[in-house]
Amino acid sequence: MAEAGRHSRHGGARRRLSRVWPVLLSLVLIGAAVAGGLALHRSSQRADGSVDGASSTASVDLAARTAAVDVVLKRRAQAVLAGNETEFLADLDSANTRLVASQRTLFTNLRQFGFAKLTYQQLSQQYDDSIVQKDGPTTYLVAVAMTYQIRGIDLVPVRAMLGYTFTQRANGSWMLVSDSDIDKRLPRGSHQEAWDTGPVLVKRAPRVLVVVEKGQDALANKLVSMSVSAVQAVTNRWPGGWKGSGVVIALDDKLVRGADYTQPKNAEDAIAMATWVYRTLPGEVTGAGERADSYVVINPYNRAKVDARTLAHEFTHVATAPYGPYAPRWLVEGAATYVEFLPMAGQTNLAIAQYRQDVRTKYLAKAKSLPADATFFDQADSSYPLSWLALDYLFTRFGGTEVGTLYRELAAMGSTQKERDRIMLEHIGMTETGLFTALKAAAAA
Repeated sequence: MAEAGRHSRHGGARRRLSRVWPVLLSLVLIGAAVAGGLALHRSSQRADGSVDGASSTASVDLAARTAAVDVVLKRRAQAVLAGNETEFLADLDSANTRLVASQRTLFTNLRQFGFAKLTYQQLSQQYDDSIVQKDGPTTYLVAVAMTYQIRGIDLVPVRAMLGYTFTQRANGSWMLVSDSDIDKRLPRGSHQEAWDTGPVLVKRAPRVLVVVEKGQDALANKLVSMSVSAVQAVTNRWPGGWKGSGVVIALDDKLVRGADYTQPKNAEDAIAMATWVYRTLPGEVTGAGERADSYVVINPYNRAKVDARTLAHEFTHVATAPYGPYAPRWLVEGAATYVEFLPMAGQTNLAIAQYRQDVRTKYLAKAKSLPADATFFDQADSSYPLSWLALDYLFTRFGGTEVGTLYRELAAMGSTQKERDRIMLEHIGMTETGLFTALKAAAAA
């Protein structure tokens, strides 16, 4: 994973026993949130009756409004946990049949995920004159944090962001009239969850949750089987083990969480994206948000290309996501590709020795350094094999424990080249330049 705005692309080049040269089977992107312009503090009333610098559009008791909307949000969360659809729909504008229908679908979707915890919290009030003109002077647009924990999946509670529009009824109560008016203002990657699409089907296995379109049972079963294998592979192979879970989202929608398959390059080349899941939202504590985990979103255009090795690569990103955003790209992608290529139950073993020699001959011989972060994806055909070669060398020479420790420290503290050099010298006695020299020497030997 990487900081906001930085994408990871994975060339899933695998040498199988029956092939002379590995082909690029996938280009996997790690989705990054792009922070929106929202201030994520709670709204505050000023002495003149304004909120966050904007004048109130109607004479409204702001404290009473906040309290009343909190009641609505609490009722909706409890309704999901209790399975009470009537309560979930109770505070909607009943005359808006489209909204009622979409919220009924949302409720059905949410129930399938099996939340252990679920709450909604008002954040900052938003302003849009066109919405006020449409919905009336009591219109209240507000960013809302959804804090949830999927049972058996999320190790800690995580947060997503919503945007709600409320108006006041004649009797003084508040009703929800839209949940999409400020969607475009919300941070990418912490919004547009799988349950926000059309009707979905959720299937589970231990440490695995798969989301597909409603009725796609065969696809769900296939992805569950592959995910179970991939989770086990990462658990067994990643240094220190991995106790997390694999969430795989395979919907027809082109825009889900941090995955954007409306972008031509993504649509054409990507197979999947490991998208960040947040402990704190972008803008709450840090500009990029604090990561807890990742969910994998599959490209609907390339769904048929997904296999257990692809998911093992992505789940390695999931396993390392909590470490931090600063690891060099060659380490991030090299580690995921290293795990992807290892022997896996149910998968044909790859001809690693021959692949190693091929990478040395075709790519290392022409390279001047390890792949740089800034140009990694511009030279993806060589960046991924060289990154794998670097990790192959590190695991072979220093062992998994040292590589895992190196990764953790670089991800947490390697924000500058000086820090990267310091950490690498401390753990393996060489900088990135020294590591490249060692790869050259190993190839010559």
